[in-house]
Amino acid sequence: MIVNGSQQALDLCARLLVDPGGGVVVENPGYRMAHHAFEAYGAQLLCADVDAHGLVTEQLGKLGPAKLAYVTPTHQFPLGSFLPIARRRQLLDWAAEQRAWIIEDDYDSEYRYAVRPEATLQSLDTRGCVIHVGTFSKTLSPQMRMGYMVLPPALVQPFADAKRVTDRHAATAVQRALARLLEDGSYDRHVRRIRRLQQARQRALVDALGRHLGDEVEVQGAASGLHVVAWFRAVPAAAESALIDAARHQGVRVHPISPLFHPSKAALTSTRSAGLVMGYALLDVDTIEDGVRRLSKALLHLRRKASSHHH
Repeated sequence: MIVNGSQQALDLCARLLVDPGGGVVVENPGYRMAHHAFEAYGAQLLCADVDAHGLVTEQLGKLGPAKLAYVTPTHQFPLGSFLPIARRRQLLDWAAEQRAWIIEDDYDSEYRYAVRPEATLQSLDTRGCVIHVGTFSKTLSPQMRMGYMVLPPALVQPFADAKRVTDRHAATAVQRALARLLEDGSYDRHVRRIRRLQQARQRALVDALGRHLGDEVEVQGAASGLHVVAWFRAVPAAAESALIDAARHQGVRVHPISPLFHPSKAALTSTRSAGLVMGYALLDVDTIEDGVRRLSKALLHLRRKASSHHH
């Protein structure tokens, strides 16, 4: 089913599959825009932690009953981990037990650099419980608002009806043009070219962080995607906003990771370092270099300020 961007897909899922007060399993930290869509329809979010291999599936049994799980298995948002096949199977088994639906949000799978394409949850699903959501925003343009859902047979009719009530259909001219690009291979060529470009940008960012900040920064999620998470080892999580202010003073805009953690679980994150979600999709290599240099200056200022408070 073609939808107006993946946000519409998530809204349809929330409207049709969420019962007020019902549990929805989400990743923590995770994609809060999606979480808000479920909360808007009265869902109770059940947060599962994320480690270096994505959603910690061992926790699923302890979270309580749920009719829906929302996951980003190809490239966990924001931490960038890939959900291994054993965990994918555990998640599918859990869904079978709970009779729950799984939304697989494949928001940037085109941008794989160091991981080979693996089986989607949808292709492993023998029971028809996975809803696969994809988008063309990240490869063509977010202005296009063009996404798609691959629905299990049982959901085709209710989703088609709900979509018709919402807006009749997604714009057809863009779909026709896109279909042509897909058919003649030019979309694939475009994706390969842009993937090389983004990989070069990402390498520039990771290199610059290494040169300017060295051991002070740990970079996570560089195997794929359009952003990395940079953890500042010596800066506590509580100082994230101070770090962002210091960066803004140096003319750099960066985004904290804190808002991506679920608020009720915030107390548990107080032991972690400050983290920044750093996107590079729209920056050229020189800008990236300059930005990281300014960021290291910001960190230096932050340090000096902190030590002057101590003395």
